[in-house]
Amino acid sequence: MLLAFTNFLSEYVSLFSVFQYLTFRTMVSTVTALGLSLLIGPHIIRKLQQHQVGQVVRDDGPETHLTKAGTPTMGGGLILAALVATTLLWCDLTNRYIWIVLGVTLAFGAVGWVDDYLKISRGHPGGLPARWKYLWQSVFGFIAAVLLFAGATTPQETALIVPIFKQVAMPLGIGFILVAYFVIVFMSNAVNLTDGLDGLAILPTTMVGGGLGLIAYVAGHAEFAEYLQIPYIAGAGELAVFCGALIGAGLGFLWFNTYPAQVFMGDVGALALGAALGVVAVIVRHEIVLLVMGGLFVLEAASVIVQVTSFKLTGKRVFRMAPIHHHFELLGWPEPRVIVRLWIVTLLLVLVGLATLKLR
Repeated sequence: MLLAFTNFLSEYVSLFSVFQYLTFRTMVSTVTALGLSLLIGPHIIRKLQQHQVGQVVRDDGPETHLTKAGTPTMGGGLILAALVATTLLWCDLTNRYIWIVLGVTLAFGAVGWVDDYLKISRGHPGGLPARWKYLWQSVFGFIAAVLLFAGATTPQETALIVPIFKQVAMPLGIGFILVAYFVIVFMSNAVNLTDGLDGLAILPTTMVGGGLGLIAYVAGHAEFAEYLQIPYIAGAGELAVFCGALIGAGLGFLWFNTYPAQVFMGDVGALALGAALGVVAVIVRHEIVLLVMGGLFVLEAASVIVQVTSFKLTGKRVFRMAPIHHHFELLGWPEPRVIVRLWIVTLLLVLVGLATLKLR
């Protein structure tokens, strides 16, 4: 919206031509989303408190979490509001990738909203049954994968790229749909599993989002893509502006979500943000790098899979509790220590993932 307005103004005042640059709009979108989050955050928190939209805590969780019961949840709505509004303001709305990413983000957010609503209305942490949650995630993930496959115009848009070994590009054909579907749905659930401590999920999400934004920028720039020997994806650069909005909205939410949290993200935020990371990575053809940068999310999901599998097969637990951040808590680590150390791990993994752009 504002992009079109600045384009009009640039015909009369050359200063406004700066908004044509992706780098500038990415910075502006970050600041805009951050400002919106900080501005509307207190109002949304008050509304959640007034309507008694409080966190329902698991009975089998760490005892220290019992004090979190009643803390306003569904704060992911704040993130989505700032993210969507900023995207509409500063992104090129003729770019089809922007609409696909927005559609996936809002669709998965809707699934999370229903899950959160059922938890609160029933006063039970069960929420939406897993089979129904997975069904709707699968439907939306599959639709996104099909749209991306159908809209592909070059072979590299559907090839699997192996980091470092940049000459290795495996044509996926229709198998692209399966890969894209898996990445989107997996990341959605992985971020959701990570969202168990104050601020634990949101800062890594913004870090990974920042890394993907940089990749989107170079992948959408023909000269940079050729120099780095990565696939050139026409139009993908616009996703850098979306990622900038994600960073700003996430940091704004962290202002209220940092320990001790004033508000929790809820599934409405976690499922949406995880899916957003997944679909951006699919578009820019860096799914494997996403799994590296988002190694914390992968570890959290893997710990649950290992725990459940081990208990069903042997009757024994590998971890004291899963996801693994609870394991560290039960080892005696204070919650802030667990959070900050996992933040540091994510920062290192994002740097490793970005390093693969240059290595070959």
